Amino acid sequence: MKIATWNINGVKARIENLCQWLKDSDPDIACLQEIKSVDEGFPRGEIEALGYHVETHGQKGFNGVALLSKIKPDEVNRGLPGDDTDEQARFIEGVFSVDGGVLRVCSLYLPNGNPSDDPVKYPYKLAWMARLEAFARDRMALEEPLILAGDYNVIAEPHDAKDASQWVTDALFLPQTRAAFRRLENLGFVDAVRATTDETPLFSFWDYQAGAWQKNNGIRIDHLMLSPEASDRLRSTAIEKHVRAWEKPSDHVPVVGHFAF
Repeated sequence: MKIATWNINGVKARIENLCQWLKDSDPDIACLQEIKSVDEGFPRGEIEALGYHVETHGQKGFNGVALLSKIKPDEVNRGLPGDDTDEQARFIEGVFSVDGGVLRVCSLYLPNGNPSDDPVKYPYKLAWMARLEAFARDRMALEEPLILAGDYNVIAEPHDAKDASQWVTDALFLPQTRAAFRRLENLGFVDAVRATTDETPLFSFWDYQAGAWQKNNGIRIDHLMLSPEASDRLRSTAIEKHVRAWEKPSDHVPVVGHFAF
């Protein structure tokens, strides 16, 4: 199976790119972030015509996540547990029947957290990461293949940025952010890309400003984090950076993993 994550940065604005990518890349499961659409406004018809089942957790104009899959999920859970007052649509989990049993795939859009001195935004990011850690710990106890796929808004290591010195005060690279990401890894999760290559630099995001794409001034913040049962099935990964050069691109590109499911 080919499983991908992509922050689409507005599904309606990028629907042509999305459909072209689905045809070209042909993922079995695609996790989208920042769909920026309510559920009923999501352009599901065009995607279903390509043979995909669509599940969304959206909100108007902001955030929003989706699961596109060639096989229909047996179960779908919307929203990250741990805070019933959180109205931001940032998390969806699908449970799929695959050869050998169950596969859990989550599409997540972790809060940006900037400006880092904001009294609300950065604490919300850290609290969300703590909730994700608690969720992941509970799911790990099931001893099932689990893939936490998405835009983490975390620069985990200095080599995941063209120039880490530019990010020292940014919420994506603060020590507290990176420590929270390490706590997730320490539960037993494996960064799929880093499990398959030591190549640097590797990026998944290039800002629209200041010619970042042309200068390859990027960061790697989109990740497939795998439970041990999922990492055992990992065969290869790729960052499909050519998509960034398309007309009207997202500022992120798809990150994909090939698995023996």
